[in-house]
Amino acid sequence: MQTVSQYAPLAAPSAGSKAALWTGRVLSGLAVAFLAFDSLGKLLEVQPVIDGTLQLGYPRNVVFTLGVVLASCVALYVVPSTSVLGALLLTGYLGGAIATHVRVGSPLLTHVLFPTYIAALVWGGLVLRDERLRIWLPWQNRRAS
Repeated sequence: MQTVSQYAPLAAPSAGSKAALWTGRVLSGLAVAFLAFDSLGKLLEVQPVIDGTLQLGYPRNVVFTLGVVLASCVALYVVPSTSVLGALLLTGYLGGAIATHVRVGSPLLTHVLFPTYIAALVWGGLVLRDERLRIWLPWQNRRAS
């Protein structure tokens, strides 16, 4: 049985091609831009963000804390050495957003599934930027030893 270390060293991420690398960067950039904008609105406690949070059933005093959590996860995702941890934490955060929208009866395609779209950008961008992650995908074509 082959192990991860037989595929690539764990020290340096690499991409399969320049096109994959740049596509990954663009996808990740879109996700980071949206999530950074969202966290900034929470950190600055902008009134529309507070109103939206209240409509979702959260108290006003958690808005800033949610902004800190989200900004921390985004920061971890942006740093290459902690990007996988950041993606995992963002997945959990976005899962909570999905659960919140399901609980309040938000529209499916525009509100409930929107965090799923962002998570797809997060993970799709990361997989395209870091070839080491592709060995975990079920459709990966593995060479016989």
